[in-house]
Amino acid sequence: MPEIPFTKGHGTGNDFVIIADPAGEIDLGPEQVAALCDRRFGIGGDGLLRVVRSAAIAEGAAVLAEEPAAEWFMDYRNADGSIAEMCGNGVRVFARYLLDTGLAELEPGSTLPIGTRGGVKDVTRSETGFQVDLGQWRTAGIDPLVRAKGLDVARPGMDIDLGNPHVVVALAGDEELDGLDLTVLPKIDPLPENGANVEFVVPAEPLVKDGIGRIRMRVFERGVGETLSCGTGTVAAALAVRSWAGEGAPQNWRVEVPGGTLGVRMFPTQDGEHVALSGPATLVYSGTVTLA
Repeated sequence: MPEIPFTKGHGTGNDFVIIADPAGEIDLGPEQVAALCDRRFGIGGDGLLRVVRSAAIAEGAAVLAEEPAAEWFMDYRNADGSIAEMCGNGVRVFARYLLDTGLAELEPGSTLPIGTRGGVKDVTRSETGFQVDLGQWRTAGIDPLVRAKGLDVARPGMDIDLGNPHVVVALAGDEELDGLDLTVLPKIDPLPENGANVEFVVPAEPLVKDGIGRIRMRVFERGVGETLSCGTGTVAAALAVRSWAGEGAPQNWRVEVPGGTLGVRMFPTQDGEHVALSGPATLVYSGTVTLA
């Protein structure tokens, strides 16, 4: 049974097992990923980040066609071993790992492109750690109903796609948010083909302070369960609340999650509106693990 090095990292409590595999030589099956992410019998994490060169993974061809400078690909797996398109907190932790291990450089004012199944994501340094441009977002306008343990009736949600799917649900206040039991899978109707992360949000009072929108959020991530933070989920939540707030809503948001605080910024580009996520990324410890 091979022994491989690993690193544990997190972004506002959203934690990951990081495996370096530059040449794409490690074939991790779903059961192995789930075992590594198991909090009792493994290392523990909300997901796994495999650090592989874009040229060494099949999905990397589309990435290199989009951006030839995207040398590194974030092969992200959920804690249950399933493949996911993207992870906003994971991209920042991935960037931290590349820089701290000398696999990449990021000078102030420059950009580090990272390949994902959701396309190329550009990372820059920020006051709180790193900012990642998540690109454009979409909504199909489906507005599914969401049932969750702790809510007396189903609530309408807003569907948002950031390269991975989300449904955002507004709640009445902090008491309702804190009373949710997210050990139970929320039910979405109609259920998206590949499932979705579900974000439950409450606006602060006042909603806008010093030009910045403020909300609280809890999230149930598909293939994982409730997590302390979800990067793309915070962006989806801010986009939904901005939409509900109407004309004059701010373009900058502060999102409080159980694991800390993240920033969201909407800004125009030549190809349409983009959204960026900013926040810390921390590497906790490294070691070796035996793969069954």
